[in-house]
Amino acid sequence: MRLGINLGYWGIGLDADNITVAQEADRLGYSVCWAAEAYGSDAATVLSYVAAKTERIDVGSAIFQIPARTPTMTAMTAATLDALSGGRFRLGLGVSGPQVSEGWYGVKFDKPLARQREYIEIIRKALSRERVSHQGDHWTLPLPGGPGKALKLTVHPVRERIPLYIAAIGPKNLELTGEIADGWLGIFFAPDQAGLSLDPLRAGRAKSGLTLDGFDVAPNVPIAVTATDGEADLAAAADTLRDFTALYVGGMGSKEQNFYNRITRRMGFEQAADEIQEKYMARDKVGAAAAVPQQLIDSTALIGTRDRIADRLRAYADAGVTTVNLTPTGFTLEERTLALRTAVEAVEQAGLA
Repeated sequence: MRLGINLGYWGIGLDADNITVAQEADRLGYSVCWAAEAYGSDAATVLSYVAAKTERIDVGSAIFQIPARTPTMTAMTAATLDALSGGRFRLGLGVSGPQVSEGWYGVKFDKPLARQREYIEIIRKALSRERVSHQGDHWTLPLPGGPGKALKLTVHPVRERIPLYIAAIGPKNLELTGEIADGWLGIFFAPDQAGLSLDPLRAGRAKSGLTLDGFDVAPNVPIAVTATDGEADLAAAADTLRDFTALYVGGMGSKEQNFYNRITRRMGFEQAADEIQEKYMARDKVGAAAAVPQQLIDSTALIGTRDRIADRLRAYADAGVTTVNLTPTGFTLEERTLALRTAVEAVEQAGLA
């Protein structure tokens, strides 16, 4: 099992420590460092900075939002980051959501999966340094009847094939991810309910005549290290993740279109998902956080001592996870670096190094 680190969004108050965290992950042998974007900092700029400040760790977009860039612009950015980092870039993509796509980018959130398939087809073609010619439902290159001509990417990526990941939650998007991507970026993944995500991924792989062998199953997993595995310490650790969980389950998207709420319901937390969303949309964020079941947090995060985390990592590996992308909780550099070191020790203790 490999370990990754997710820096999340730049600009939320932890920026001064983020580079130190990335450098510590690099020193500890972490596989990849991811950065996110929504409608604040962009991931490409952050990743170029991280790449310049590290030596071995890969840098990855988790995610570049498809509505934010044309497919050829994304190919240009991926090739440039791969070249500047010495072949350390991983391209993570996602359709975003209706509120951001339409409210921030002015891009209609219609047929997102068909758009995603076409988008990736153009990226693959551009990164292979073919002349890009495409006639589809969402993009036509070059535009007909004008001066444009089919062009070829002038930048040479270091690797012949840059690893491409898709962030997916719904069954249809998971199946598409298995069919056309090299890896999956997941969230709210519970090892004891792995089939919710892995069964559609396998179905997609089968469409391409493949299995999950060589495919990177890479969920994002929060981690909070405790002094003991007593009930009080575990509850306190879970409390540090309540706001995060409530934001996604209750506040990401509309009442009709919230992908995170849907996965929570599929996991068996229908009543809690309804209550969290109702309170969050009523701007009762405290109440929404209080409504998050500790069982939901414990099943989708790593909380506890090194021994407990080692046991949980075995469960992730047994479920088919190949990379665990950690988001350390805590508001100090010491807490976050302790989580990084504890995870490495736990992987070794679990016999997964």
